Amino acid sequence: MRKLIASLMLLAALSGFAAPAFAEEAAPAATTASVAAPAVEAAPVAAPVAAPAPVPNKGDTAWMLTATLLVILMSIPGLALFYGGLVRSKNMLSILMQVFSIFALITVLWAIYGYSLAFTAGNAFIGGFDRLFLSGIFDPMTGSVANAATFSKGVVIPEFAFVAFQATFAAITVALVVGAFAERMKFASVMLFSALWFTFAYLPIAHMVWFWAGPDAYTDAAAAEAATATAGWLFAKGALDFAGGTVVHINAAIAGLVGAFLIGKRVGYGKEPMAPHNLVMTMIGAALLWVGWFGFNAGSALEAGGTATLAFANTLIATAAAVCTWLAAEWMLKGKPSLLGAASGAVAGLVAITPACGWVGIGGGLAIGALAGVTCFWGVTGLKKLLGADDALDVFGIHGIGGILGALLTGVFNTWSMGGTGIVDYVNNTIVDTSIGAQVWIQAQAVLTTLIWSGVVAYLCYKIVDLTIGLRVKEEDEREGLDTTAHGERAYNY
Repeated sequence: MRKLIASLMLLAALSGFAAPAFAEEAAPAATTASVAAPAVEAAPVAAPVAAPAPVPNKGDTAWMLTATLLVILMSIPGLALFYGGLVRSKNMLSILMQVFSIFALITVLWAIYGYSLAFTAGNAFIGGFDRLFLSGIFDPMTGSVANAATFSKGVVIPEFAFVAFQATFAAITVALVVGAFAERMKFASVMLFSALWFTFAYLPIAHMVWFWAGPDAYTDAAAAEAATATAGWLFAKGALDFAGGTVVHINAAIAGLVGAFLIGKRVGYGKEPMAPHNLVMTMIGAALLWVGWFGFNAGSALEAGGTATLAFANTLIATAAAVCTWLAAEWMLKGKPSLLGAASGAVAGLVAITPACGWVGIGGGLAIGALAGVTCFWGVTGLKKLLGADDALDVFGIHGIGGILGALLTGVFNTWSMGGTGIVDYVNNTIVDTSIGAQVWIQAQAVLTTLIWSGVVAYLCYKIVDLTIGLRVKEEDEREGLDTTAHGERAYNY
């Protein structure tokens, strides 16, 4: 009889287990119950049984690998062709070379130390060295791969998928910078600057905005406070940046603008024609950017679920809206809509929706895209004249202005009253609303932090490069073109 009673107690205890939460939205964490072990006399209580470790979903893993490939596509060849078509023919290969080589360099540095400094615990501004050379992710004795948290409790992806995905973000961010000083900087200087700025600007900003302990650390109020204390400085403040408005676009744009001022204007700027040499390539590049950007934005959900589809839809619709408003503004003010305007409008929309794509509804996405078209059009016309810098490929006018606009409007359209998603309260496993005023102020702090940090670091990096190997090519080399003087090649042999 005692054995029968003990068995019934065991069955009842086992029925009290809650299944692990694998839904995309925040769901109650798995709970454990004390299991009564069979006994002859007293039936002592055994130690709590740990919840089973979460296992990556193959669909999530497949989506993240696909998203990573899409970001590679938007970098090489997308960004390379977009920039390549905008420069003069004598510098076509040089800009392709810079984008291609930077992508390779930053990928290597990411594996050596970049990932560790960006996405491991350290302090509020930079991570630690736990993942140097990506150590600790793969166990050769068991053949197992460590997992990385997503944004849902109990849901993980293989850490290598997260490593590779974030590597592409770092690489394209650094490559974006070169558009501002295109056609006049030494190749060796570009590479040295890229390594320095990546280390001291990109990695700290990525850590400040995106590093946290993951949702499973937020079990109760005390645990949440402890977890938040280990997060990046801007993440702990509550800054919202879904896919890189601050980390990628504002970060790269201000670094490019500083470079444009320090390196100086191109020889003949304002006196000689410097029109894009091949708008067909620019259009192809812009189209590849738009396609690849779905991986950039929707992939940042880290799961193949509802939030990814929201980011995907916003990336499509906001970009289309920006194309329309840029063309309308250009048509009204210049008399004719241009292909260059359409391509530029698309990039402006993509940039502006990036920080907001998973945080706002479709109405908010449409508004952000529409405003980005006209605001960035002003950025490459009116603001560019006011600044007086030779930002050759309008990096700040599009990525800087679009990134700032999108980051601030994320705080507006994230609220329920504006059709946004609100934010997740991981302690209580609920969705809560945000306040427009408070969230916009937090977003503004993230924007200002990025502008100041990246701008100051970029200035110092340019100075270091200038004092060591020099920044600018010789005037005669610049006049001849960097394709032949720097690389001994020509894009077109005719």
